[in-house]
Amino acid sequence: MIEIKPAESCQFDILSLGEVMLRLDPGQGRVRTARQFTAWEGGGEYNVARGLSRCFGLRAALVTALVDNEVGRLLENLILAGGVDMGHVQWFPCDGVGRRARNGLNFTERGFGVRPALGTSDRAHSAASQIKPGEIDWDHLFGQQGVRWFHTGGIYAALSETSPEVIREALLAARQHGTVTSYDLNYRDSLWREFGGQENCQTVNHELAPLVDVMIGNEEDFTACLGLAVEGVDSEMSELPLAGFQNMIGQATEKYPNLKTVATTLRTVKTANINDWCAVCWQAGQLYESIRRPDLEILDRVGGGDSFASGLIYGFLSGLGPQQSVDYGAAHGALAMTTPGDTSMASRAEVEALMAGKSARVRR
Repeated sequence: MIEIKPAESCQFDILSLGEVMLRLDPGQGRVRTARQFTAWEGGGEYNVARGLSRCFGLRAALVTALVDNEVGRLLENLILAGGVDMGHVQWFPCDGVGRRARNGLNFTERGFGVRPALGTSDRAHSAASQIKPGEIDWDHLFGQQGVRWFHTGGIYAALSETSPEVIREALLAARQHGTVTSYDLNYRDSLWREFGGQENCQTVNHELAPLVDVMIGNEEDFTACLGLAVEGVDSEMSELPLAGFQNMIGQATEKYPNLKTVATTLRTVKTANINDWCAVCWQAGQLYESIRRPDLEILDRVGGGDSFASGLIYGFLSGLGPQQSVDYGAAHGALAMTTPGDTSMASRAEVEALMAGKSARVRR
């Protein structure tokens, strides 16, 4: 079972460590032919904190770094609009052209039909990737201010040689002070390609996994990041074989007995806009499955997994069991994919209505 510190003993319910990029979205068009973009903020680890703040009303904070220029201040404005505390954000001075550090950009198109969603990151030498071990006072954060749940993941781990070390010291401090730790594997081939590839990805994640209480991902993440085999799984199958995932989770918990909970989304991609969607959560030897949503219609799939994670964490922080927690996660992830941008625009009432089986009939 997961033991969570009481809310009154902590300043924050959730703290995330990760990079926040400026997402430039061409809407229904393509990046290569765009003449205008909509700007959003987004980042795998940040999206979880933001969802817990805006959708679920919890006290969220962020550890990251930004460059102090107009783009950095735009990101600040967007993050603050999401209700996430920025008291632990590092600000790098601007050198005029970004030689020392820069703010990451992410050009993402949504995809449609047979054309998949496509992301093109421009984040080399970003400020967040240059945070060094020893620069963040984790003992003050976890010990004096108090944090109930700490979340980070494999995207941040892939950004530089020092980012896994920063994650490691944060996880160690969190565990020392009784904070629950979660980690979303979030495998991205484009990030690891020039950073030792899948071999280094597995090396890094094997070192971090023993410090994690709650491991989150999808079937591809567990294979790519931890080398676990998922038997009987075919990405083209219309049915999602839970036995294969139960076997995978068994491998994970045998290898990492520290894991108290393992959760994974299950997605069958039929087109960019039609996916079968559900999720499972393992705890104390039991597997809990969310409602299956076949042929889920999707507007923008980016951030769906992050919103699943925030819904799942909300359930546990609220003292709910694994069944209700995975139901919150799956419903929140489904709703997040009906709106543009990386972050959720859903309300808790909408999440709970979907969990209760309410229809999409117009409400007035």
